[in-house]
Amino acid sequence: MKWIADVDNSAISSRAQIRLLNNTFIRLVFSFTAVPFVGIPFAIWIYWLGGNTGPTLVWIVIYLLCAGLIRIWHRRYLREIKENNADDVLRRWLPNLNKVAFAHGMGISSLYLITPQNQNFDFFLLLNISIAAIVAANATHLTPVISTFKRFFFSSWGFLNLGIIWRMDDVMLIVLMLNLLYGFAIYRHALTSHAFFIQQARLEEESARLAEQFRQAKEEAEQALRDKNQFLTTASHDLRQPVHAMGFLIEAIIHKNSNDALMPQLLDLQQSVRSVQLMFNSLLDLSKIESGNMMTTTTHVDIGALLDSVITLFREEAKSRGLKLRTWRPGRRIYVMGDPLLVRQSLINLIQNALRYTPRGGVLVAIRPRGEACLLEVWDTGVGIADDEKNKIFSPYYRPELAWKIDSAGHGLGLAVVARCAKLMNVTYGMQSIEDKGSRFWMRFQQHQGESKALDPTPAIDAVVPVTRRASLRGSCLVVDDDPLVTSAWESLMSSWGIVVRCAASAEEAFAIVDGGFTPSVVLCDQRLRSGESGFEILKALLERLPKVSGAMVSGEFNSPVLRDAEEEGYLVLRKPLEPATLHALLTQWSASQ
Repeated sequence: MKWIADVDNSAISSRAQIRLLNNTFIRLVFSFTAVPFVGIPFAIWIYWLGGNTGPTLVWIVIYLLCAGLIRIWHRRYLREIKENNADDVLRRWLPNLNKVAFAHGMGISSLYLITPQNQNFDFFLLLNISIAAIVAANATHLTPVISTFKRFFFSSWGFLNLGIIWRMDDVMLIVLMLNLLYGFAIYRHALTSHAFFIQQARLEEESARLAEQFRQAKEEAEQALRDKNQFLTTASHDLRQPVHAMGFLIEAIIHKNSNDALMPQLLDLQQSVRSVQLMFNSLLDLSKIESGNMMTTTTHVDIGALLDSVITLFREEAKSRGLKLRTWRPGRRIYVMGDPLLVRQSLINLIQNALRYTPRGGVLVAIRPRGEACLLEVWDTGVGIADDEKNKIFSPYYRPELAWKIDSAGHGLGLAVVARCAKLMNVTYGMQSIEDKGSRFWMRFQQHQGESKALDPTPAIDAVVPVTRRASLRGSCLVVDDDPLVTSAWESLMSSWGIVVRCAASAEEAFAIVDGGFTPSVVLCDQRLRSGESGFEILKALLERLPKVSGAMVSGEFNSPVLRDAEEEGYLVLRKPLEPATLHALLTQWSASQ
């Protein structure tokens, strides 16, 4: 390309040149729109001076029409850059843009020439300064394409200087000299600004190239890892801890609450935390599936009821971001063949992915029967996916270019999890996407050929049941856990049930409590402690010291060799986040046996 003068552009690709052309075009559209409003004050001033406002008003009207036409022209240009390659767009549009810039420069300065003759020096001096200010502003915004700026600059500045020679009398020489000096300064600034834009374009291209090389190297290096490790990264111990504490604290509040008016809100809060717990448990079960420790179960799944339970997880997120989250399904209950856990996890990941990369508009989740099959679809109006990235979108750790710009967080695992779930269930999946328009992701399930029923008014799973305050318990409990938030939740919940609780963060603290005269009926230990000690070893030591005491491990870790050994040796291992109902039932059983 020869259009970037004065600066070597050999390192700039056609796509980079298109980006520069876009910036210049947008500024030109704005300039056409703003200029008529500059002429209005001068028309008023001419009227006050008793001059003929006709030529100025005609100039304003012509510019308003041109502003509308160039906007239409700009929309046509935007359509063409999506349909044609960069070289064709540059070859077709750059000469026309230069011509428009040349005409625009002449049009701005023509106001100086068409204004009726009068001897008001202040009027023409302010008009000269206003035109100079417009040219100076464009010296920055039109310079990404230097040829466009040159045509605009020389036409506008040339006409302005002719007007000075014609309009000014005694001070013509002084004003002309100042104008020439100012014009030279503007032109030098334009060249500097253009060099900056070119350097910026080169840096962006180099950054994109390095980022692509980095992603490819990372994908190749991590391709050999088993997918199990992807799920382990997502469902970490640290994420489980606060969810575990929230479940206990909400249960304690419900137990102590005496205000019936608060109960609906507490129920909603409890259901939300329970949904998060189900997500973590799903990830744990998936890791077991990937490691071969758990068999998938193919059964008939009520896909509509499952959708109802999942959609509640994302309603508030969509609302807070101003997005519409809608569902569509037939008026009868649809059963598909699959594993409930894997279907649920796939749907969660698809909706989460759609919301994350949809800055405006919304997301539609649809269930569409197709003969003996059933399509589960997630549509969005998001950023879409480029054609050259579509074949990588389901790969582990891969994130498209637009995804990095919108949200730098994430590991690129969401869609890879969907692909793994689909393969484990032997169902087909895929996507269609248009860049800057949106995407459609789908999974095709086999319908269960059983009886179809009318939809019940409430979902079949994850329904909220009325809260019943659990029966009071007796006894004492020693909890070994070093997270203050978690130990506070243990104390709040178990004290609300009538159990005396003491907490320790290490073996030394635990035995000090016992030596101090506290005799627990139950011992519960976390495995991972900041002291580096093994919670399992502490539990065994405490149970050896207190042989009549019941005990269990309560840990947020999964696939831990120590916890597997504990289970093999016959010790009870409870997983965080722990359901309060499960804990209450276990404590009741232990109390009865004691």
